[in-house]
Amino acid sequence: METPSGADCIREYARRHYIDPARKRREATVKINAGDVHKGLRLSSRVPQVCAALSSQKFLQENQLSLETRQAPPSGQSTTVTFTYRLGSGNGSSVPPSGAAFLQLRGIARDVFRKLGGGESFVRNERKRFNGPNPKK
Repeated sequence: METPSGADCIREYARRHYIDPARKRREATVKINAGDVHKGLRLSSRVPQVCAALSSQKFLQENQLSLETRQAPPSGQSTTVTFTYRLGSGNGSSVPPSGAAFLQLRGIARDVFRKLGGGESFVRNERKRFNGPNPKK
């Protein structure tokens, strides 16, 4: 059995101590301070790892979050870094809220390409028009 990585432990801690309680309170947003997570896990000199884990796509997707703001000093790596997340539905969907609208567009041009002989045919004809009748090889 694999031992969880440091980043996995950070993400799990943030979920258990911040995300889940905020969902139970039916809050729309939640703030997480990197220094609080660092201290809560009793880490030493791991603030950059905490910041990276809390801003990772994996953390956002696993917990259905969208990162609204990241308040940080110019270095971007400090115990004062505070992340504000918007909570998604929490219904177990694998699609994060920010990607749901994009996925609804999937296949939108299917009928247009069908009328043009299919996607490959369309691209082939466009290449012919771009390169001229006899492109040099």
